[in-house]
Amino acid sequence: MRVTVAHPRELGQPEISRWRALQESDAAFDNPFLSPEFTVTVGDLRDPVRVAILYDGPDIVGFFPFERHPLGIGKPVAAGLTDAQGLVHAKGFDLDPHRLIKACGLSVYEFDHLVAGQPLLDGRHTTHPSPIIDLRDGYGPYTETLKAQSGKTYKSTLAKSRKLQREAGALRHDYAITDPGPLQTLLGWKTDQYRRTGRTDRFAQRWIVELVERLLATQSDGFAGVLDMVYVDDVPVAGHFGVRTRTTLAGWFPAYDTQFAKYSPGLIHHLAMAEAAAASGVQVIDMGRGEKEYKDKLKNGQYEVAEGRVARAGVAAGVHWMMRVPVRKTRATVMANPLLLKTADKALKTFGRLRTVLQG
Repeated sequence: MRVTVAHPRELGQPEISRWRALQESDAAFDNPFLSPEFTVTVGDLRDPVRVAILYDGPDIVGFFPFERHPLGIGKPVAAGLTDAQGLVHAKGFDLDPHRLIKACGLSVYEFDHLVAGQPLLDGRHTTHPSPIIDLRDGYGPYTETLKAQSGKTYKSTLAKSRKLQREAGALRHDYAITDPGPLQTLLGWKTDQYRRTGRTDRFAQRWIVELVERLLATQSDGFAGVLDMVYVDDVPVAGHFGVRTRTTLAGWFPAYDTQFAKYSPGLIHHLAMAEAAAASGVQVIDMGRGEKEYKDKLKNGQYEVAEGRVARAGVAAGVHWMMRVPVRKTRATVMANPLLLKTADKALKTFGRLRTVLQG
């Protein structure tokens, strides 16, 4: 195996085409976060982004997108934002993960959403469910499954949708729009949500805002930014921005106007989005790893993603272990314990309310 490392902007059309062909050759890679367009766009905004190109003789057999940080610490592209990570490679390809990260100039590569079947896995990792809305049989069969699994939620969502329309006006759903105006409305809602729940506001970082804007402007058959919004009497109520391949839509930034909260606008929107996505050819909506009530109510399947690291022996790897691994294990303990998770979530929301008051 021969490895060369390049910045995404250095990739030519032959490399991009080969990457896309490898991605489309295996369903495990059917996620827009593994698409070359995503890495190239992030690379235009973030200097640490690199791509390792793997060769078997003259043939390209894989692409490994990553970020290289000080001390040789490697992370996925746009770490903390992406719900699918890993190496896009030819079927039957095998490698030594330690040799790969050495060729990339890395001491450690850490991941938290590594997709299934990766040769980067060495057995020292944990796996987590990533809920999906499976639309391969169509939207109608999905709703039938939903009625059987979450009948109360499905019926109450339809009832709340009718009530919302009686009390506020006619409902309209715009799917796959490219107008930046509604996007700014959505990002404003998302910022309010982050602050309200005590989370870090991702959109306080200008590069993330610009990333979303650039992805919205990227429209092709194989990759596109997807913005959709639900309106009542032409007033925006809820929406979502994500990215898609031909057949997979990655759930990314859903949000709604809290003044409509009693109507469950998020659930109303997700059902509308699923119906429109299915009609456009999307077969799976990957909602991403994470314990969220709406995901439990809407899912009818799940993938598995892995969390862990690949490390070479050395000082940098040891320092990384001391700084990151105990924290990750503590987080995993909290996430696996409903009482601890509820307590932590309550503490974050209390912090969010205090921060809102103080920022007045």
